[in-house]
Parts: sequence; C-alpha cells; structure tokens
Amino acid sequence: MFFQVTARDPKSLARCGLLQTCHGGVLTPAFMPVGTQGSVKALEARELHALGYTLLLANAYHLLLRPGHRTIATLGGLHRFMGWDGVILTDSGGFQVFSLAGLRKIHEEGVEFASHLDGTRFHLTPQLSAEIQRDLGSDLVMPLDDCPPYPADRKRIEEAVRRTTAWARLGLATPMRAGQHRLGIVQGGVHRDLRARSAGEITALGFEGYALGGIGVGEPPELAGESVRAAVPYLPPAAPRYVMGIGVPGQMLELIAEGIDLFDCVLPTRNARNGTLFTSQGKIQIKRHEFREDPRPLDPGCPCVACRNYSRAYLRHLYMSGEILASRLNTLHNLTYFASVMRRAREAIASGTLDRLRSLGEFSPCPRETSRMEAD
Repeated sequence: MFFQVTARDPKSLARCGLLQTCHGGVLTPAFMPVGTQGSVKALEARELHALGYTLLLANAYHLLLRPGHRTIATLGGLHRFMGWDGVILTDSGGFQVFSLAGLRKIHEEGVEFASHLDGTRFHLTPQLSAEIQRDLGSDLVMPLDDCPPYPADRKRIEEAVRRTTAWARLGLATPMRAGQHRLGIVQGGVHRDLRARSAGEITALGFEGYALGGIGVGEPPELAGESVRAAVPYLPPAAPRYVMGIGVPGQMLELIAEGIDLFDCVLPTRNARNGTLFTSQGKIQIKRHEFREDPRPLDPGCPCVACRNYSRAYLRHLYMSGEILASRLNTLHNLTYFASVMRRAREAIASGTLDRLRSLGEFSPCPRETSRMEAD
C-alpha cells in the first residue's frame, strides 16, 4: 500500500501513518527539508539521513532553469544526481512562477514566464511540468496549480480553483514512470465553500494523495487553520494529506490535530542562516549581545553536534564573524529540532497525549510568522 494509517489520536483527527515508495518509507506526520535546487543548503545527504529524515523536497521550476531536467535525466535522475537514496517530492514550481508577478503571464494552457536568472522565456504547461518531474524521477509528483497570494478577491480565487482543476486533468494525461505517485492540489483561499468545491473536484480525479495549496501565503494562522478544516472532510481518509509551505512548529502541531500528515518549509534552514534557532525554550537570536560570554549549550537536551560540542558564545562568534561553519551548525541544530517535533508528535498520537504536547510553552502561542517563503 502507498499509504496506511497506523495509529489515531483519540481526541483529535491526528493520525500516524506509513507512506511507502520504491525509495523507502516515510513515517508520518513528517516534515520535509527543502532542497530546492537539489541541495538542502549547508548539509550533505548523509547528514540528513543521520538526523532521521527520509523525505526531501526539490523544485521542478528551479531545476528546469538549471541544470535542466534533461541533463539530470541523462545523469541518472535526481536521486543519483544529488546523492540521496531516500524519498523525493518535487513541487511543480507553481508557487515560484506565480510569485514572479511582473515576469509571467497566465494562460489557460499554462504560464509564460521569464527566468529570474537570465530572462530566458519559458512556457510552462501542466503537461511539461509533469514531464519535467518524470525526467527527474521524483517519488511524489505535484501538478502545476494556480496559487494566488493573500489577500485576493473572491473572483480571483474562483478562477484559481477552476484553473487548478483543469490543469490537474491535463497533467494526469501525461504518463509517469513506474513507482512515481501523484498528489493533487486543493485551492480555494480562505473561502470555506471554495475549499470544499476544490477538494471535491480534485479528489474526483483519483490522485493517490492530496495537498492543500495557497496556505501560508500571507494569511493569519487562524485563517490557515480554517482553510484546512474546510477541506479535510472532503479528502479520502486513506490518502496522505499535505499542507504546502507551512513550517512554524506550533502551527504544524495544530494542523496535525486537524489530520495533516506532511509539511515542508524553508523556515528551519533559512532561519538557521539568519541566526534564528529553535529550542525547547523557544526561539533564540544567536547574534544577541547577551550570548557573547555564555558558556551554556544552545539547548541542553538537544543531541545535535552544535549542542553537544559548542557553547552559545562560540555559535555567536561564528555567526558574527560570518563563518561558513555557523550556517552548517545552525542548520544541523534547527533540522534536529524539527525532526524531534515530528517524532514527538508521532509518539504523542500513539500514546493519546497530543493535546499535552500542543500545550507546551515552546509551541504556544503560534507566532504570526509567514511560513511560505521563496525557494531556499
């Protein structure tokens, strides 16, 4: 089976599951680090494995621009190209294309856009997006969708729902390789009826899993939660559910309680490079002067290499000096923390204590921080 539920929380819609692919299994709920261009910044694939990650995200749009999907196919596919033998989900690039505002034009057949690198013109269609991901050889394939930002008027959201369904049909007509699984994307903005309508249309097409798009695009966290609650009842209970672009730990736990299985975001890796570190006592800005002579580890209970071997003072020194090691250690720490949040969530679901985990101070209140960001 592609996905099976292995445990349920008695007090919410949360569940544990196993997502099985030809490149291994993924225990859910799971967070996937973002390796937009075939690399999670500052880390090697073996280090991600050591942290417990079995699923990464890469981006078809960026890999189309460089080095090109056909080049990657010639070199044996994305797994071999990036030295990763785990599971890969590729985003179609819809969010990136639609964030290019002045560089693109939407047609019913797809999107014309100019490369943000050199201005080269491309026409990305639902069929081409599927072909790119087929050539990359990703395990989990996302269709091209229309992802409007927040706020957008209702007419624009209705257009996005209609177009996302039409493009999903066109993408499905493109055959995949054996072992590749397709997830449909539900749009609808913050409108409950449009979320329900989109969920009904996309599930009728028979995808193997379902993602909620257009979340984490500027709306307050409470509206993101409402959008998820509006769509989940219309999604098949035996299929994995994925909220795209969300990575605030407290918000992820809230959405896990609503029945969500998968998340991705550049938040832990980008924040690491900017000196913002997640700990069991809350977020720490390592550049603050108060850490200049602080001999304590960043987070005493954390098993990462940064916390086991170095002081807050040293981590601050590296960051303030612009040392490359700062990005590596900070990224290792943040991804260790995010992996622990998902592990603790799975354990809490299995033991019926998810509500207790959600109430911990490190996760509440949910910060008003935008999860969805540009590519990492």
